[in-house]
Amino acid sequence: MKQVARFVTPAVIAAFTMGSMPAMAAPSAVVDGLVTTQQAVDADQAGADRERIAELLSRDEVRSQLEAQGVDPAEVEQRVAALSDEEVREMNARLDQMPAGANAVVGALFTVFIVLLVTDLLGLTDVFPFTR
Repeated sequence: MKQVARFVTPAVIAAFTMGSMPAMAAPSAVVDGLVTTQQAVDADQAGADRERIAELLSRDEVRSQLEAQGVDPAEVEQRVAALSDEEVREMNARLDQMPAGANAVVGALFTVFIVLLVTDLLGLTDVFPFTR
């Protein structure tokens, strides 16, 4: 029994020691088939960007404008599907920079606020209590 323990004990100690060591890879090691966290996040973002463009293209007013310009909406959808992730990201950035109807609403509300403020300061209306 002692002879078996002499051979088993070092093996068990080595197994526990090796099992408790952290597994580390060299920073420059390239592993095929593994996806980094950044690549997964980029893929998710590209998918979200593609969904946003598809949602925009599915709107009736966008389709009618495309048809008015002589463009087939199905062809546009095919071309958007063929875009690379970088092109989709750039297209979404441009969509964010373009003027939209929301800007007009904010501008109209701001204009109404200024008109009411000026008329309140002139004493023609009594809307804002802080003008007195």
